[in-house]
Order: sequence, then structure tokens, then C-alpha cells
Amino acid sequence: MRISSALFSAMICLSACATSHAQERSKDKAEVSQAALKGKIDYCKTCHGLQGQGFRGSYPMPRLAGQQPEYLVNQLQAFIERRRNNPVMFNVAHVLTPQMEKALAEQFNHLDPKPLGGGPKENLTEGKDIYLKGIPKSDVPPCASCHGDDAKGRDAFPRLAGQLHDYVYKKLTNWDKERGQDKNNPDNSAIMQPIAHNLTDAQIRAVAGYLSTIE
Repeated sequence: MRISSALFSAMICLSACATSHAQERSKDKAEVSQAALKGKIDYCKTCHGLQGQGFRGSYPMPRLAGQQPEYLVNQLQAFIERRRNNPVMFNVAHVLTPQMEKALAEQFNHLDPKPLGGGPKENLTEGKDIYLKGIPKSDVPPCASCHGDDAKGRDAFPRLAGQLHDYVYKKLTNWDKERGQDKNNPDNSAIMQPIAHNLTDAQIRAVAGYLSTIE
């Protein structure tokens, strides 16, 4: 069978591209050594808990265990670009390479400790109803529509299951001061701004308490 010169050239090009992409993937993996990754993971755990379960000190540190990798990478980028306001996390994130960001996100995604707990339990039924059904009269959609019925998130939508109740409360009541700081460069979190505003303080506490119980 004869192969035209054009087809032969295309085949050579595809072969070269495939080799180049394979070399790039290999380079990406090689740039993150296991020793460097362990060092960064250990550093993260000083604030976020030994199993990434979160930590409750003078300020609640969020659970990273089981978090969606795409969401974690997006938020690290938001800290770096100052779209999300947090001076501590800017200092942590801006020294990370894209490869290290992905490697860290994958590592934390694979952790699955028990929730830290400690949240209020008196309004768990109300919190569950808000999460699964929303509040139509207040234009609050079901949280589950983005975060899943099991609250484990998907893709760029974060896992909320097992998150510290006081961390969730602080984020929702402080949304405008931390998130969406670059109006010209919004991300998925922009859809939460009106939702956070339409929830009462008591409703936020109820949802936060319910989420903290989910494994």
C-alpha cells in the first residue's frame, strides 16, 4: 500500500506530538520528588491536621481530606492571584509550582479520616432540609444541586461533608470580604455570593452543623 507524502508527514507529526506530550508528562511528574511532596504535605498538616481532617485552634482550619482536586488547585490559584483574600495562604501558595499544586491536591483527596465533629446538633434536621431542598422563598437552591446529595462535591465544586462547622459558618458570613476579590476574573465561587447573603445566621449555623456530621 502506497502512502501519500502528505499522509506520511501527518503521521510523522502525530508521532512527534505524542512523544513530546509523553515527555512533558514525564517531566511534570519528575519535577515533584517524593521528598519534596512529603515536605509540603507535612507543612500543610501543621495547620490542617495530621490526616487533613481540619484543626480547631484560635481560628478554624478547614478539612482538606477528601476534597476535590480540581477545587483545591483552583483555590490555590485564587490565593496566588489574590482573588481570594488570605495573607497566610498567599504566602503558602505563591511558591508552589503547578505540578506541586496538583500533587498536593491528589494526596489530600485520598485521605478519609472521620469528621472532627463538635458542631451544634439541635438544628440538624433543619440543616439537612436546607441542604437537600433549599429555601425557595428566599431564592436559596438546594446545596446538593452542586455539592451532591452526599456533600462530597465534584470537579470544581468542593466537598462539604465533614467540614468544620465553625469554618463553614465563618466563610458564609464573611463571603464578600474573602471571596470574589477580582470582579473581572470570577470563578465558580461567584454563584455562592447571593446564596450566602440570602441565608439567615440561624440557617447558616444549621447547615454548617449538619455538614459537620457527614462522613
